[in-house]
Amino acid sequence: MTVGPPIEDLHFEDAPNVGSVPGPETRRLLEKQRKIDSSAVAYPDDIPIAFEEGRGATVRDADGNTYIDLFAGIGVLNVGHSNPYVLEAVHEQADKFVHTVDFPTEARLELIEKLDEIAPAGLRGNNRVVFGGPTGSDAIEASIKLAKYNTGGDGLIAFRGAYHGATTGAMSLTSNTSFKEHYTPLLSDVVHAPYPDPFRQETNSQEAVDHALEEVQAIVEDPYGGLANPAGIVVEPIQGEGGIVTPPEGFLQGLRDIADDNDIVLVFDEIQSGLGRTGEWWACDWEGVTPDAMTSAKALGGAGFPLSATIYHEDLDTWGPGDHAGTYRGHVVGMRAGTRAIEYIQERDLLAHARELGEYVRDRLREAADGTDRLADIRGRGLFIGAEFVDESGDPDGDAVDAIQQYCFERGVLVWTAGRHGNVLRFLPPLVLTHELAETALDIVVDAIEHATGAE
Repeated sequence: MTVGPPIEDLHFEDAPNVGSVPGPETRRLLEKQRKIDSSAVAYPDDIPIAFEEGRGATVRDADGNTYIDLFAGIGVLNVGHSNPYVLEAVHEQADKFVHTVDFPTEARLELIEKLDEIAPAGLRGNNRVVFGGPTGSDAIEASIKLAKYNTGGDGLIAFRGAYHGATTGAMSLTSNTSFKEHYTPLLSDVVHAPYPDPFRQETNSQEAVDHALEEVQAIVEDPYGGLANPAGIVVEPIQGEGGIVTPPEGFLQGLRDIADDNDIVLVFDEIQSGLGRTGEWWACDWEGVTPDAMTSAKALGGAGFPLSATIYHEDLDTWGPGDHAGTYRGHVVGMRAGTRAIEYIQERDLLAHARELGEYVRDRLREAADGTDRLADIRGRGLFIGAEFVDESGDPDGDAVDAIQQYCFERGVLVWTAGRHGNVLRFLPPLVLTHELAETALDIVVDAIEHATGAE
């Protein structure tokens, strides 16, 4: 199979190459946006950039400045910007047909078969896929409905630090109170349990796991646990917005055991962590734990097309026609792009590349941490990495992370933030990032850390 150029040929050759940023054309576009776009627009407040084009793991702004992208549209562009192998299929499909609701097409059926091919072992060969609307929130809503429909329950367990989306059900599962306080009441009977995070809880890994599982078990099984009629547990195998919190081994298996013992549905939210991001197809593959249902979006659209899906065990396929619906569940251009992206990852062995390059990034961050006690924790798997910063007193230091982000931007590297206090530097580069580009980018990131923390 010919799958397009190798990853070394995908990028702008001059990255990074920036002058004084933001430049005049970018400033003009930002000002126009402020005048006519929604006040809910957020990202330009952090990085004042107006994009013009992208290739691989590099992007150009409206003034011709070229950046190394360690952000990838929040983990959407796993095979890079404008991947030629993906776009070839996009152009072919767009010239034929774009919107099919849920009528069968080769594009739809090929993607379903491809998702089965890469599904976690316990779902491979015995799953169904329901496509949703354009965002990950739609997949979460489908998983909530699936759990309720199959159990007859209505209670849900989620976790502190969780982010699952901005629609009503997904927002109910999300734990950020400021994010949802203006929109309450949301779903009733959603309980948030602790997520094991040894760094924040100042305990060892096993104690963190034991405590979290004891809480979940009590919520489900204790007659006074507070959740009268549980339907399911919804969890990120690695928390994304919460700060790339990577739970210790045993947590996911413990949730699997509790769900099995109580006949409730276990849902893994793999919207940010899936499709190769962690160096395995799914973050849950690292522990070999299979959920009953799994959500996917972001990178599923291949080249940034809006597409979401919920993959679930065939035993849960009890819906009748129309019991779950959505206008954009037939985006065949996005489906073709998704299949091509999976093929590109397979043929270029990007899972192994993500594991190897991710270890390099973490090693560089560990070296930077040797010079300062303010880079307090480095975690993640593959190219899903978080670096947590604290101040001199050990408290979360979001200001330092903002300063690092700005320093990198001014020198041609785009990084983003995460965490409850905005004090986690988040690395979500395209999986096609080369070692050469990573080395250049990390030189700048390390300089930024030293500048922001006074490291020696």
